[in-house]
Amino acid sequence: MTVTVSATLAVNEALAEKRRQGVRVLPLGFGEAGLPVHPVMRDRLSAGNGANAYGPVAGSAALRSAAAGYWERRGLPTDPDMVIAGPGSKPLLYSLLMEIGGDTAIAAPSWVSYAAQSRLLGQRPIMVPTAAGQGGVPQPDLLFAAVTAARDEGRTVNAVVVTLPDNPTGTVADAETVRRLAQVARELDLVIISDEIYRDLVHPAAEGHEQARVHSPAEFAPERTVISTGLSKNLALGGWRIGVIRLPDSATGHRLRGGLLGVASEIWSSPAAPVQEAAAHAFTEPRELRDHVDRSRRLHGIVANAVSRRFLRAGASVATPLAAFYLYPDFEPVRDRLASLHGITTGAGLTGLLLERHGMGVLPAVEFGEGAEALRMRVATSLLYGDTEERRYAALAATDPTALPWIRAHLDRLSEVLEALVGDAPSRVIPGPAAEPAPASR
Repeated sequence: MTVTVSATLAVNEALAEKRRQGVRVLPLGFGEAGLPVHPVMRDRLSAGNGANAYGPVAGSAALRSAAAGYWERRGLPTDPDMVIAGPGSKPLLYSLLMEIGGDTAIAAPSWVSYAAQSRLLGQRPIMVPTAAGQGGVPQPDLLFAAVTAARDEGRTVNAVVVTLPDNPTGTVADAETVRRLAQVARELDLVIISDEIYRDLVHPAAEGHEQARVHSPAEFAPERTVISTGLSKNLALGGWRIGVIRLPDSATGHRLRGGLLGVASEIWSSPAAPVQEAAAHAFTEPRELRDHVDRSRRLHGIVANAVSRRFLRAGASVATPLAAFYLYPDFEPVRDRLASLHGITTGAGLTGLLLERHGMGVLPAVEFGEGAEALRMRVATSLLYGDTEERRYAALAATDPTALPWIRAHLDRLSEVLEALVGDAPSRVIPGPAAEPAPASR
């Protein structure tokens, strides 16, 4: 099959080309955390620069033990022997899909690489819609029907992928949705792959509201849930390429472990040793790193909600972003106006116009497993924090980061673009700004 560049990476490259052409851009397409490396992590990586042996295929004992402790503190007791580290979440996910085999059920919308990797393996992904506000988790009843129908056609379906919290919607599925998903997975004997890389970035609660809580499927179906995470989002270490998975301590988990180690031994041998040493420290969650993550999730929440309000004013509908640095506005309410003003009837047409005419990089819903006609888009807000380390630190420290000149300029530009897009379309009721957060509980 022909493999194209991931849509998230492609839009980043397109915006870079726009910059080279002197175009003013709005970088809202790439899901990078957009924050500086904490000094403690710099020091740890430097201290480990003499580690040049390959090391165990599963990852160092120190890293696996630290990751097990990380999950233990989240109510998920973990045997370090059931932890496997790899050079990022992507190769771990690909290897896991390869080892499980068969077709995979995937939420629609969902992160672009789930379905792409499934197709790379010769699978036919089964896209199952999510419910409003329950992003990342296929609707349990629809999952049951879709998998049953596929099996009736003679297909083998062995797994379902969920994302908690969700990329692309920035929402967090509630406990009942996750519990029902786990129940259906057990009834259908599906392995649950739970991508929880955004777990630590749930936004502080707005005044008068409870903070969203992440419920892992491992709480409800521990014998069949594999969890993946890493440091690319909570600590903004995407370029360091380190990820870990937690396998269930069950017959399924032990079977998968043996196969995954075999795949890993032939593809990456072991993750980079200096990065493993730094990651082992990070997963122990020392106070200075916990404080850094708390400031990060506060910043993500304030800016994502500020961006969300601008889309609401433009007439789009938007589920309130509750975690990470994403939102998923829907321009269906102004479909007729977009068709009249611009001849737009598809999501790709909408995002293409925004890129070419306004230098605004966002991704259409079709890239996340939805239909071409959907006028939804994934908006990533984390590259608005500044283009220098100094500015990004200032954003982390600011009482109101949206008042910083460079962030304010991006927000004002977004308002200009959306006004040009929809003209005098009626605005929606806009919620108030995010409140100052209470101290994080861990």
